[in-house]
Parts: sequence; C-alpha cells; structure tokens
Amino acid sequence: MSGLTKRQQEILDYMKMAHRETGIMPSTREIQHYFGFASQTAAVGHLRALERKGMIVRLPGKARASVFPEELERAEIIDIPIYGNIAAGMAQDSEQQKDGCLSIDITSLGIPHTARTFALKVRGDSMVNAHVCDGDTVIMEFRDPKRGDIVAALIDGETTLKTYVLKDGKPYLQAENDDYPDLIPARELIIQGVMVALLRAAA
Repeated sequence: MSGLTKRQQEILDYMKMAHRETGIMPSTREIQHYFGFASQTAAVGHLRALERKGMIVRLPGKARASVFPEELERAEIIDIPIYGNIAAGMAQDSEQQKDGCLSIDITSLGIPHTARTFALKVRGDSMVNAHVCDGDTVIMEFRDPKRGDIVAALIDGETTLKTYVLKDGKPYLQAENDDYPDLIPARELIIQGVMVALLRAAA
C-alpha cells in the first residue's frame, strides 16, 4: 500500500538491500548501473519521486543523500473517510455516502498534513493505462485540478474517475483505456477531488 509505481518500488527495495549489505546508501550512478538506465538523470528522477511520496529523505550536501524517513521520525497515521465506490468506466449515477475510514500513514504517501482528503474504491477498468485498476483505493484531495490530474468528477449528474483535460480552454474527461470514450459535459462538470495517492488492491 505504498502508492509507488513498479519501478519506484524496485528502486526502493534495491536501496534497502544495498543499505543492509553495505551500511551506506547506493549512489545515483550505482542505481543507474544496477537498473541499466541510459543516464544518471533517470535515477535522479526516480529518487525525486520517492522523496515526493515520503519514502526517502534526501539530505542536501551529501554525496549519498538519502535516508529512510523511519530513521528520522515516526509515521503519522490519520483516518481518511471512505465515500463508497467510483466508476472507472462509464459514469454512474451515485450519491456518495461515507463508508467508514481508512487509517494510513500520510508521510509514506507524501500527502501534506494540511490536505483535506477522502478515499474512494475504484470499480471498472477505464483508467488501467494510468495504473488505476479495478479494486484499487484512490486517495483524493479537495482542491482545484490541473491539466492531466486524475479526478473524481460529477459530469451531468453522474460520477466517474477520469483524467482532467483542457482543450481550447474547455474541460473534458479522458479515459485511460482505448475501449472507453472521452466524456464531454453537456451541462455541467464539477470536480469533487484530485487523486494524490493510490493504494493497490491485494493480489
């Protein structure tokens, strides 16, 4: 339940393994060589993503500038309300009701302490190309969307999970699966939340 991509998880696992075996963190060049990246830039990009998600803390002025956050502070567990299911398929008529709470470590997910968040269970496969699958849980934040954000939206009275897109200044919702059409609002488009983290369903 880390909210990481497969590659980010592999890099994190490698860093922990190397740290256990050598007592020091691998350098970006060592990460580059281990994973066969064309340049150190790719390794740095993955480290920055891991830092954004709270999985590592990069220390300025250090050659091997990463530590695991558990070495610095205890995790902060908060309860996030779950508001039922959301369609990642065709939009569905759905009145969201609170359906319990989810206790998660916001530090490990890189969610700010000030964020106003809620969770939704994903139903459907229209977002699989964005690595959002049926059965996953998405953590949403109440805030205005930016182009390319994955959003929970009310479109013409129906709710759905899609990518927020702007074309000629007009917003619409884009599926991340070629089997599903894009959704263009006929009357209204209300963004209910922006996805900030993903919890993978257990296999």
